[in-house]
Amino acid sequence: MLDAQVLAFAGVAVVLSITPGPDMALVLRNTLRGGRPAGLRTVAGIAVGLVVWATASALGIAAVLEASSSVFTALKLAGAAYLVYLGVQALRTLRRDDHVPRTPRAPGSPFRQGLVTNLLNPKLAVLFTTLLPQFIAHDDPRAKAGLLAVVFVTIGLTWLVTYTLVIGAVARSRAFRRATEAVSGVVLIALGCRLALER
Repeated sequence: MLDAQVLAFAGVAVVLSITPGPDMALVLRNTLRGGRPAGLRTVAGIAVGLVVWATASALGIAAVLEASSSVFTALKLAGAAYLVYLGVQALRTLRRDDHVPRTPRAPGSPFRQGLVTNLLNPKLAVLFTTLLPQFIAHDDPRAKAGLLAVVFVTIGLTWLVTYTLVIGAVARSRAFRRATEAVSGVVLIALGCRLALER
């Protein structure tokens, strides 16, 4: 089943995974606030969210969501509001903390934040219902869709775990942490606004 289509899909999955987006911004924020453990818990939440979307796609739920513009818009606006909320929280925490401890705790549950951010991203419904079929031929076994979903999730999580470990290694300077956290807060707000305005 590992044919040229699967390899081509893997290449697309790599590009999509390393493209900056809400997941990367949230992992960055939580790793800076709570160290590698918080970053990895965020990745775990994202992983569960991806599995939920993959399962919803297999059951046809994601296709229904994509077809219903009102439900899609409601989910999109909820996701946008949550991203803006997280970004504002990051900036407020930055202003409030005059003395940031060496290994600060990320406010809230990193796992829950990763899960909710992922589940409220309707673009994943579009991805699973429109991208995957392009790499599946009519005579392919039904299990191939599941294989492509596993490939996508595996590549995405491998990248996010690596990203978390790198951020944890370089974020030792207090000034670097504060500057980067400010940037991550602004990025989360910007991503939320973009998601709300996208059609």
